[in-house]
Amino acid sequence: MKKLLMASAATALMAGSVSAEDVKIGVILGFTGPIESLTPSMADGAELAMKEVTDSGLLLDGATVASVRADSTCIDAGAASAAAERLITSDGVDAIMGADCSGVTGAILNNVAVANGVVMISPSATSPGLSHADNEDNGLFFRTAPSDARQGVVITDILIDQGIKEVAVTYTNNDYGKGLADSFQAAFEAAGGSVTINAAHEDGKADYSAEVGALAAAGGERLVVAGYVDQGGSGVVRAALDSGAFDTFHFPDGMISAKLLENFGSEIDGSSGAHPSPSEELTAAFGELVGGAFDHTSPFTPESYDAAALIMLAMQAANSKDSADYKGKVMDVANAPGEQIGVGELAKGLQILKDGGEIDYVGATGVELIGPGEAAGNYREINFDGGTDNTARFR
Repeated sequence: MKKLLMASAATALMAGSVSAEDVKIGVILGFTGPIESLTPSMADGAELAMKEVTDSGLLLDGATVASVRADSTCIDAGAASAAAERLITSDGVDAIMGADCSGVTGAILNNVAVANGVVMISPSATSPGLSHADNEDNGLFFRTAPSDARQGVVITDILIDQGIKEVAVTYTNNDYGKGLADSFQAAFEAAGGSVTINAAHEDGKADYSAEVGALAAAGGERLVVAGYVDQGGSGVVRAALDSGAFDTFHFPDGMISAKLLENFGSEIDGSSGAHPSPSEELTAAFGELVGGAFDHTSPFTPESYDAAALIMLAMQAANSKDSADYKGKVMDVANAPGEQIGVGELAKGLQILKDGGEIDYVGATGVELIGPGEAAGNYREINFDGGTDNTARFR
């Protein structure tokens, strides 16, 4: 991953320049920062949907779709807001696929998207606080990822099923980390478990021995690490392993990637994990469409395909690329009634909508938007053994 990615690098999906009639979608993700190992495939997933639609020639009477990338950094709200502002005012995007991390997503929504009236669909912002954004977002914000209120219950179920009743928790000190840690603690204690300590850690530190010392003093059968794999989360795990404070962990979504195994291999055998994921059937269908071009199983990659797809299908349903016109169509195309549209079937969906019909977009993740326009939530449970991450089941 290039460290110096331009904050707004246009990635045209068709040869030649983009005309005024064509569609631009901003793809704003943390191409640098604590989840930079996850975002390349997320962007690829979104852009695959854009290419599929462009190749169909059916969107808005033949409009092509171009992706314009920007770096959210995942953690710097000011930089993320500035990048989003450039996407809208300089690049003229008609929608935003993103952002990724919850804090910067909220900042972009409040500071930029609402002010400019632009729809944004996040594939990975999971803070429960964003569930209340519908009160202030003017109907512009959606997410194909579930709330961490759901993830807290999933982690609880995994640990209780494994007979684990006492855990320590460390979380990255931001909206994502605190929201997930609090949701998990509430669910775990309601199920009869005990959280010995629920402590924040800061990203970007060279030494996490003090944090691990406090976690070790509190004790627990397993350490839940609600952090980032490319940042403090891995730092805490390394310090815990080196000191012998903990030898098994639970890894939520922000820790799950190939980088986790690269960092620790068999050292984390016996640990558990989970991340939002489609069923095995849907995963296989998405993999067939991707054809090995990128890692289709990487967390939030299928959600990114679906986020971009929903934007374009809503535009078609409204016969407009104006957010004010198509924002009210997102929930319509995402849910029943209508003909189900699977992954790789965007041309079929566009044609049905063009003919005045209704669709129920299933896509790569079994899309069903509930409440304020967020995914209901399906999770892949992982166990770590022999230096690999193995699918235990789907929840």
